[in-house]
Amino acid sequence: MQDNMMDAFNAQTKQMFEPMRKINSLMLNNMEKMTQYQLEAMKRYSQMGTERIRSATEIQDAESLRDFGTKQAEMMNELSQQMQEDARVMSEMSLQFKSEMEKMFSEAGQQMSEQAKAAANKSEQPAKASSQSSRKS
Repeated sequence: MQDNMMDAFNAQTKQMFEPMRKINSLMLNNMEKMTQYQLEAMKRYSQMGTERIRSATEIQDAESLRDFGTKQAEMMNELSQQMQEDARVMSEMSLQFKSEMEKMFSEAGQQMSEQAKAAANKSEQPAKASSQSSRKS
């Protein structure tokens, strides 16, 4: 009998913590994806900056300065486009995360509602049984 009680307790505990485990797992996965993407973006930006610094050290005359200025404007345009793309990707990741979180909360709410109904039905059944047994006496 004690084993049955422990098994029931373990099952209830698992049911109670399962939604939290899923949410924590989702949050961790999202954090890993966002961090990885941000690290890659930072690497791209730092490479662009390093390339520009190298180009600046190669300026020797007015013509190379003019070429550097032209390439600098092109690089700024490229940087602007890259930043917009990165913002779009990060926004999409956030929306996907939000959608998955809403889905999990909805599932957890539905599961809790079903468990509450089941518990309510269980508590009503013994009361009916005891009132019926008292009628038979």
